[in-house]
Amino acid sequence: MAQELSYLAIALPPVLFFGVLALLFRKRLNLRALGLAAILTLVMTLVFDNLIILFGIVGYDEALISGVKLGVAPIEDFSYTLVGLVLIPLTWELLGRKK
Repeated sequence: MAQELSYLAIALPPVLFFGVLALLFRKRLNLRALGLAAILTLVMTLVFDNLIILFGIVGYDEALISGVKLGVAPIEDFSYTLVGLVLIPLTWELLGRKK
């Protein structure tokens, strides 16, 4: 039987990839705005992900999570937020935002 990938093994590669991109293009990103956006979106993710897990809309296989949780949300659940925080403004900059 094939072993299932953990949620962390699935989440880590895109987070690392876009983290490296953020470092490479950090001069083109507004780090102050990115920091504020990070705080707001991570807090919103914390609240809403906990709610959707508590209400049973989304569930996680306990054997596949890292065990680190914020409330009832596994830390892996925040990976899409981290990727979006880099992907959206970086795409905007690289596609030639009109100033």
